[in-house]
Amino acid sequence: MSPHAPLPCPERAGVPCSTPHRSAIARRRSRRPQPARREPDAIINENINASQVRVVVDGEGQMGVMPLEQALDFARERGLDLVEIAGSADPPVVKAMDYGKFRYEQQKKAKEQRKKQAGQGELKEVRFRPRTDDHDYEFKMKHAREFLEKGNKVKAWVQFRGRDIIYKDQGRDMLDRFTEDLADIAKVDQPPTMEGRRMTIMLTPDKKK
Repeated sequence: MSPHAPLPCPERAGVPCSTPHRSAIARRRSRRPQPARREPDAIINENINASQVRVVVDGEGQMGVMPLEQALDFARERGLDLVEIAGSADPPVVKAMDYGKFRYEQQKKAKEQRKKQAGQGELKEVRFRPRTDDHDYEFKMKHAREFLEKGNKVKAWVQFRGRDIIYKDQGRDMLDRFTEDLADIAKVDQPPTMEGRRMTIMLTPDKKK
């Protein structure tokens, strides 16, 4: 037998030997990490680690201190879950509640909050120079209009570099023109103000228009 040949595999009754290639595949598969089970967001029911607990019933108040098993039975009889709400207390405080309904309401509130935040839009920025030509101005004003129509706020500013600071009046005139050109869909959230070497203005969508 060649020294490099694989060792023979003793066959079991009715079970053929696996080839080295198939065995290697099986070993690789066995080493694949298994997906982790999703743990509940709170410590509930049998996962509560305490011998005694102080029980509070949702909508009824405190029921007193009782052994954990008694508290679990108390919750089950009412079709409720036992949820730990103050694990560091002595004894831990638990609440008997419909945990599924509670999770649903929490997720609904979180979804509404995300929707509300999305409705507020993002902050978009448009930059000018005090001597921006008409073509460039119209191009940027068009983009600002698109931002506002999508519900976003627009912060426009005129940047003054070097000797440009002597053209502050022209910068103010440009922002006033910008405001007037978008007055049909926007309102001034912040009037023109100087921030260092730039003059800024903030527009927000006017939902009444």
